[in-house]
Formats: sequence, structure tokens, C-alpha cells
Amino acid sequence: MRIASWNVNSIKQRLDGALAWLGERQPDLVCMQETKCVDDAFPREPFEALGYNVAVHGQKTFNGVALLSKLPFDEISNGLPGDPGDDHARFIEGVVSTKDGALRIASIYLPNGNPPQSEKYTYKLAWMRRLSAYARERLSHEEPLILAGDYNVIPTASDARNPQAWTDDALFLPKTRDEFRALINLGLHDAVRATSDDPGLFTFWDYQAGAWQKNNGIRIDHVLLSPRAADRLANVGIDKHVRSWEKPSDHVPIWIDLEIDAKL
Repeated sequence: MRIASWNVNSIKQRLDGALAWLGERQPDLVCMQETKCVDDAFPREPFEALGYNVAVHGQKTFNGVALLSKLPFDEISNGLPGDPGDDHARFIEGVVSTKDGALRIASIYLPNGNPPQSEKYTYKLAWMRRLSAYARERLSHEEPLILAGDYNVIPTASDARNPQAWTDDALFLPKTRDEFRALINLGLHDAVRATSDDPGLFTFWDYQAGAWQKNNGIRIDHVLLSPRAADRLANVGIDKHVRSWEKPSDHVPIWIDLEIDAKL
């Protein structure tokens, strides 16, 4: 089973590229972030024509997450538990059935948090604590669990081409990295770092200052796996070449292969 995640930075602007990439990579499950449209405006038909079931949780002009699946959804839940007043479309969870049993997957768009001196950073840290509480509960079920998306977290200095440039940024502040480590320490596995310690494995290049041309990137898109999923991890990839396509997102897809049979 191939599972992918991509912050598309507006699905309407990136539709042609998304369809081309799906044809190239052929994932079974896809987590999307920053779809930037309400549910009714999401372009379902082109994805359904490729054989995907589509589940969306969106809002107008910003945020928005989605799940695409070649398998039917058994369950869909919108919104990260823990704060009924939080109306940001940043989390969607789905469950699918495989020959090996149920698999649970969530598409995550964690808050950016900048500027750090503002309420936006307080919200980011609180959201991360809610995510840890959610993950702790889900891990207790001992099932394959995938938490994939744009975490807006640079975990370590090796995950940035120029870490000094991010010292005062909400993505790299010590409190941010501490909360991310706390999440990992619940028993989750970072798919990329489970397979490679190499530097330069970036998933984001800003549109400004020639970041792409200079390879001035950061790794902020992550696929986190429960032990039951990590035991079946077979391959990991970052589709860096997509950043050079016409009208690209500033993020690129990340994908994993699990030794799970996607066919019922």
C-alpha cells in the first residue's frame, strides 16, 4: 500500500499538477493540506475519475484538508478533538479496511504559529498538545495509524539548509521542537528518519529569495507511524522534482510504502 501526503497550497490552482502526480506516483491513500476551498467547491470529479473516494474538510480561502482513497472509507471524522470552539479546518481522520484489518489515517495541517510573540504561537502549542492527546488515545488501540501532513515543524538542525535563519521562527523554536519530540515519544516513528539520517531531505522551499534555485529548503512535512504501521514500512520517498513543475506548490509530496495489501 502506498500512502502519500502533500500540501498543495490551493487545490484549484494545483489541480493539473495534482492529477499528473497521482498518475505518476499511483498512491492508494493521499493526505492533502491547504486545499483552500469550502467542501462544495472541492474538485471531486477529476479525482473520482481516477478511482479515488474523496473526503474533505474545508473552509473558504485558507486551511482545508482532504483524504483520497482507492478503498472505501469506513469512517470519517473532521476536526481535532479537544477544543469544540476551534473552527479551523486542519484535521480529518479516516478509516479503511484492508486484508490485514483496519488502517487509520489522518491528514494534518498544523498551525504555523508566527509571529511567536502573538496568540498564533499560543494556538500552535495548544494544538500540538491536543494532537498528542489524540495520538495517545489512538495508539492505545494498537492498530496501524498514520499521521501525515504539514506539521510546520523543523525537528532538528539537519532538517534545514540554513538552520540559523530559522532560529527565531515558530517552526524551529525550542518549545515547538519539544512538543514535536513529545509527540514522537508517545511511540510514533518519523518515516523519513526511520530510513535515513541524510541531510537535505527537504519538503518545502519558499517562493521568495530564490529558495528553490538555491536549494534553501526545510523539512516540515512528516509521516508519523504507529508501531504497527512502522513494522511494515518498506520504502519512503520525497518527490522533490514536483517543485520544478509549472505553477508548483511550495511543498512537495512525501510518500511511503507499507507491506499491507490494499486489495480486499
